[in-house]
Amino acid sequence: MSNYTYILVMFLVTIAIRVVPLTLIRFEIKNSFLQSFLYYVPYVTLSVMTFPAIIDATNEPIAGAIAFAAGIIVARIGANLFKTAAVCCFVVLIVELILS
Repeated sequence: MSNYTYILVMFLVTIAIRVVPLTLIRFEIKNSFLQSFLYYVPYVTLSVMTFPAIIDATNEPIAGAIAFAAGIIVARIGANLFKTAAVCCFVVLIVELILS
């Protein structure tokens, strides 16, 4: 198969994912369960992609896990994204310095 076939299939799948919902769903979704599900899908997808990277990006997986916990705590206190990321980086640095 040529590269053009792969590109065509990728194009068709991408268009189908974006166009089919717009053509089939022309009414407001009133089901609260479905609304809640669709609201949280992006967050769940981002979490599922991010969490393994947090653990695998460090030299010591325990450093990533501790930074993840610290990030959750700092975010729950009310820190913005920059402060949370800075705390996580600092925690990874400290834990890896201690463990090495």
